Amino acid sequence: MPIMCYQGPVLAGSATLATMGALTLYLREPGNYGKHSQTVSSGIPLLPARFAWFLQELPSFVVPVGMLAWQPLSLLGQPGNVLLGLFSAHYFHRTFIYSLLTRGRPFPVTIFLRAIAFCMGNGFLQAYYLIYCAEYSEEWYTDARFSLGVFLFILGMGINVHSDCLLRQLRKPGEIIYRIPQGGLFTYVSGANFLGEIIEWMGYALATWSIPAFAFAFFSLCFLGVQAFYHHRFYLKTFKDYPKSRKALIPFIF
Repeated sequence: MPIMCYQGPVLAGSATLATMGALTLYLREPGNYGKHSQTVSSGIPLLPARFAWFLQELPSFVVPVGMLAWQPLSLLGQPGNVLLGLFSAHYFHRTFIYSLLTRGRPFPVTIFLRAIAFCMGNGFLQAYYLIYCAEYSEEWYTDARFSLGVFLFILGMGINVHSDCLLRQLRKPGEIIYRIPQGGLFTYVSGANFLGEIIEWMGYALATWSIPAFAFAFFSLCFLGVQAFYHHRFYLKTFKDYPKSRKALIPFIF
């Protein structure tokens, strides 16, 4: 028996994402990990960064891929499933590459639990919509929204991966000190890695043209935008020689 599309939960999940994004923007508080983990109470348990990143990102890969695996082979080439493949590709990298290479600080367990719940919920929402609710014609592959969206997704992921690589090179194994990032888009902004991921999810939203994807893109813009702002402020306070022309997130503007 085929699974039906229930629009109510899809809209509720999308509204929750958008509300979380708006609340993050309203509160303007950074996530308490990495540079900002010093704001966490000393009594909160910490997890090794690699272990925490791997487990918290894993549901966003496993849930969509598991749902795709249940689809008939004849349906795997449909636009919705291809687009879900882009989503899964991002989280494959975050789970099996980024997490195993990161040299970040230990991760507060409270932040880890929130992150794993978010990744599980968002992974299910995006997969459920694209598999059971989205209706694309074969002409969607030639639609300008699909083409531009996929281009932006690939561009953003490239910027994100390259920026993360530059950040890793700032530290030797075992170091926890901070240095001024150089090269790539770090020449212009402090949050080059965040900018790349925002571009990714904007491209994904454009390519899917769906309410859940736009809600996720909005949440990413709010959450990562706030992180970029506080990263920029951290660098300005920590390094007297930090480039004054460098912006937080958008080159030459913000």
